[in-house]
Amino acid sequence: MIFDIGVAVLAVLSFLIVAYPLYFICIASISDSTLVATGKVLLFPKGISMFGYKEILGDSRIWTGYRNTIVYTLLGTFVNLLFTLPAAYALSRPEFRARRFLMFMFVITMFFSGGLIPTYLLIKGLHMTNTMWVFIFPFCVNVFNLIITRTFFETSLPKELYEAASIDGCSHFKFFSSVALPLSRAVVSVIALYYLVAHWNDFFTALVYIRDNELQPLQIILRDILLSNQVFEGGAGGGGGGASGGYAQQFADQIKYGVILVSTLPILIVYPFIQKYFEKGVMIGSVKG
Repeated sequence: MIFDIGVAVLAVLSFLIVAYPLYFICIASISDSTLVATGKVLLFPKGISMFGYKEILGDSRIWTGYRNTIVYTLLGTFVNLLFTLPAAYALSRPEFRARRFLMFMFVITMFFSGGLIPTYLLIKGLHMTNTMWVFIFPFCVNVFNLIITRTFFETSLPKELYEAASIDGCSHFKFFSSVALPLSRAVVSVIALYYLVAHWNDFFTALVYIRDNELQPLQIILRDILLSNQVFEGGAGGGGGGASGGYAQQFADQIKYGVILVSTLPILIVYPFIQKYFEKGVMIGSVKG
């Protein structure tokens, strides 16, 4: 009983350590920033104001950013899986003689790359700059995810399964689509989550390759709102008026916290639906036997 109580206490403490920062951001985004800064907001919001969310959601660019990011994320994740899963399956087949050489070439790209300028010139030569396709195709395979998926196919799909299917005339394409993928929902869900989060948080691609405001993703638009709000804060605070400076600081901080929630909330909503696959997927290859 003592052991069970100790485990329960540790579990509750671990949950609070993880959950409280997110909860604090939620209440700080609607609280008076002066009270937040002085440590008077701990469990419940004080001086409630929705000004920050009104400023963020009232900006018409935010909906353009959401639309663009959702399109880039869904289409990009689909293309990522379309290339990663077949490649991982092929590299996992022992009868594929070139698999070790190809895997070696893939791994090299994890340590060496051409750098930003050659990559930019390549993307420009492919006429993908200032288009939505720069988010989709140039970086469609992550080698780390490829290794995880290949390891899953090697360790979790018995070779006898393919032998039995091949006796019935099943080709590799048929086996991959009808047998391997249905049995690989755990790894597919985990890899899809990795790719989805990467696309959702991607802002560097837009900074380098995108100039059209209509193509900007959500992260860039939230960054612009945050920077413009910091300018507002500095201008009002430096004008000599203490009241105006305090007003600017109060709502600037609210917008900072609001931006964090607006950018992370969709991912937090999606995560619980694939959590049951996540633990099994991330343990791939960790136990040998």
